[in-house]
Amino acid sequence: MMKKLLILTFIGVLALGGWLYQVLGISQIKALREGYVEITKPKEGGVSYKVVSQRPKSWIKISAIPKDAYMAIVISEDWAFFDHHGFDYEQIEIALMDAIDGKKLRGASTITQQLAKNLLFDSERSFLRKVLELGSSIALEHYLSKDKILESYLNIIQYGEDLYGINQASQFYFAKSAKNLEVKEGAFLAMLLPSPVRYAQSFYDKELTIFASQVVDSIIDKLAIAKVITKDRATEVKGEPLLFRF
Repeated sequence: MMKKLLILTFIGVLALGGWLYQVLGISQIKALREGYVEITKPKEGGVSYKVVSQRPKSWIKISAIPKDAYMAIVISEDWAFFDHHGFDYEQIEIALMDAIDGKKLRGASTITQQLAKNLLFDSERSFLRKVLELGSSIALEHYLSKDKILESYLNIIQYGEDLYGINQASQFYFAKSAKNLEVKEGAFLAMLLPSPVRYAQSFYDKELTIFASQVVDSIIDKLAIAKVITKDRATEVKGEPLLFRF
């Protein structure tokens, strides 16, 4: 009975989300097809995002980023990114169960949902907000290519304290453009994402913590599983030092 209720509720969420995407932030989403996202930092703190037509100085095209670097992030954050339509059914089911049980809702799950959340919403967590994010994610997937969604995501997410965008992160941690990232460097940036300020401690210590080392190695292994790199290359990369800028 509960499963049937979940399915019916999910269908209702999809229907509402499908309608909402027609009216929620649709102009920004359409503008992003040929545009970029500009990050500003208000005096009161935090960051805000705005779609602009002029390319920001630090913006880097997805085609310029090494595949192993951006795939390290895809594998870590949303393995099924290239296969789903903006949302993860299992995560939506969990959100529905949490709503029914009155539990605190989790944050956005898929890369598309994370982009929608950053671009169109604040950090509030509620079931209604989940529905709005779902509707906007459907819109993003409808109007934008996967490459454009991923490019936008990589260029606006946080990689450390007051540090946003993969190009700025690459310059900060490794003194190089993101187009020159090595495999292990890309895995390090991917490792940061769940808690970028906290996990950046390895950079300040100039040495990976035990936890960071394990996660970086796991990401490299997953790159081999996904056939982005070979198993031999993965073994080689794990044995290489990670050289931070000094």
